[in-house]
Amino acid sequence: MIPRYILHEIDTLLKQFPAVAIGGARQIGKSTLAMHIARQRKQKVLYYDLELPSDRRKLDDMENLFTTHADKLIIIDEAQTMPELFTVLRPIIDAGRKAGRFLLLSSVSPFLMRHVSQTLAGRVAHIQLPGINITEAEKVKIDYKKLWFRGGYPEPLTLRTNEQWQLWMYNYEKTFVERDVTMLMNESLSPATVRRLWSMLASISGQLLNYEDLSRSLGMSRATVVKYMNFMEGAYLIRRLQPWFMNTSKRIVKSPKIYFRDSGLLHYMNRVDSYDHLTHHIVCGASWEGFVIEHIIQLMPKYLDAYFYRTHHGAETDLVLVKGNKPIACIEIKFNNQPPIPKGYTICIDDLKTQHNFIITPQSDEYDYKNIRITSLAGFVKRHLKKL
Repeated sequence: MIPRYILHEIDTLLKQFPAVAIGGARQIGKSTLAMHIARQRKQKVLYYDLELPSDRRKLDDMENLFTTHADKLIIIDEAQTMPELFTVLRPIIDAGRKAGRFLLLSSVSPFLMRHVSQTLAGRVAHIQLPGINITEAEKVKIDYKKLWFRGGYPEPLTLRTNEQWQLWMYNYEKTFVERDVTMLMNESLSPATVRRLWSMLASISGQLLNYEDLSRSLGMSRATVVKYMNFMEGAYLIRRLQPWFMNTSKRIVKSPKIYFRDSGLLHYMNRVDSYDHLTHHIVCGASWEGFVIEHIIQLMPKYLDAYFYRTHHGAETDLVLVKGNKPIACIEIKFNNQPPIPKGYTICIDDLKTQHNFIITPQSDEYDYKNIRITSLAGFVKRHLKKL
């Protein structure tokens, strides 16, 4: 297993909360991480995978099971597939409010699991397991090129050849579209429509999201498109980055931008088959932008929020980090290791009056240009991000 930086945080939460819920995309490594935690803990552990009919049957009498094994850590995988579980957990937790009793794994985010927010508020801590990040990859001698091209899913990242990576991605897409969408959303959705939506989103990654254009292209209502998008975001597949527009007299773009959260999946959907192919592909710039944004959001301090900023006159910065209601950093993302300083970016700095400004590239030397620091992604996350 590639060592994950959130292991310490999960351990801390298990010492404070009766239940900890780990969310993350399918195949992102939640089960592997949970079993690693189980091996590290001194208490006995019970593990149930709710995709196995035999394990579901073992939970027919959950109340008795949980009461009998109150001294054990109980790990429940794909917990969202059994909504009645959360109704039972509430009185069990309240009857014996002891930390570290339950570890719940889920492939959808809490906002798609209304039963969690309704029944376990104050009783469960939520944490998200993202893809492998650049600092984790470097520790096992995987460079940023391989990580960017293949993405952060652990298994395809570590496969021996790109052909094996492609085969893994093919089966991931096929299984998700034909089976997991219906299972996770608990309603029947057309695989053909989901596949078309994936393809369209892969072609507009990094662009402003226009629901009307998508609904016309797909031949469905805006409300249905929004429902599909909510699900894809809730399944940790896409990110809708919101614009920053507080306290400004300028006309500001207020539509979100869309990104694939995993760069490898984006590349597969665009039929990119190698790193060299990627660097000459039309998706290269948008892919690098999304890759950097995903890393920053994953690793930034919890007191920061991330947005983009764009005016109707074309001034734009790719990422704005906000503390409270105050922008503190403007970030421009370039694939060029000797990047020009865009005029629109300097206008954004003047508009937002940010004290910390960066242009992030793949591997440029670190230097200052006036009030802007040019740096690599690795340099930014190691030397600057935690200090903001």
